[in-house]
Amino acid sequence: MKTCDLFAKKTVFSFEVFPPKKDMPVETVFSTLTELSKLSPDFISVTCGAGGQGGTRTVEVASRIKKLGCETAAHLPCINLDQNDVRSILQELKKEGIENILALRGDRTPDIEPKHDFAHASDLISFIRQETGDDFNIIGACYPEGHQAAKNLQADIDALKIKVEAGASELISQLFFDNACFYSFLEKTEKAGIHVPIEAGIMPVTNKKQIERMVTLCGASLPLKFQKILTKYGHDNVALRDAGIAYAIDQIVDLLANGVDGVHIYTMNSPYVAERITSAVKTLL
Repeated sequence: MKTCDLFAKKTVFSFEVFPPKKDMPVETVFSTLTELSKLSPDFISVTCGAGGQGGTRTVEVASRIKKLGCETAAHLPCINLDQNDVRSILQELKKEGIENILALRGDRTPDIEPKHDFAHASDLISFIRQETGDDFNIIGACYPEGHQAAKNLQADIDALKIKVEAGASELISQLFFDNACFYSFLEKTEKAGIHVPIEAGIMPVTNKKQIERMVTLCGASLPLKFQKILTKYGHDNVALRDAGIAYAIDQIVDLLANGVDGVHIYTMNSPYVAERITSAVKTLL
């Protein structure tokens, strides 16, 4: 099933997971997938792991999700791939019955020389469309506060429109902690003529190092309310986890009340966190 078809029927609610590290058996994540699938998300997306180097493990994990009766989307970062690499992955995805791809440029890995077939995610999207027609539903990433590599937010929205025109039929946002930033972003995308569904990406904070790392990577701003939570509970992992879950729930309730197209939870492979949030908001979906 193509996840883009869900938005006409309901508010979409989805999860993200990552594959295990290379030195761990892929089966180590299977119990997590089982627990997450029991929560009945509309789909579960699978990253390529740290630095986008998950390789075939992304397909393995996505295939497992399909076998659990849950729809899935495979991340496909292209910075380290050439056209033949992508063709091979597309064939593998088709073989496993996976119809949804989150097409990304990906982050540069310091010790790997990037390839040059795909300079931008929009190049990858165009290539997938040219190679496969409408066989795949292509999801794009978007950045409510602008991608760090973009000159400014408007330039990033202009690039986002190119992604959509290339063939992305839905978007998932980078994490954010200030809903006002997301609503402002939606207004700007509407003015730019971007009319595909946009899911809001929400990351429940479970430890201080995690959020400091993510903010460094993606540049998300931290509202004063959130900073106070970090200051007050940052020394206590359990308290911060519970406060982070509560903050995420508040964000989601506000987003749903304002008619958001969907909510995508960055679960960090934690069924406990996903279950707490799902239980709190499922009657609102």
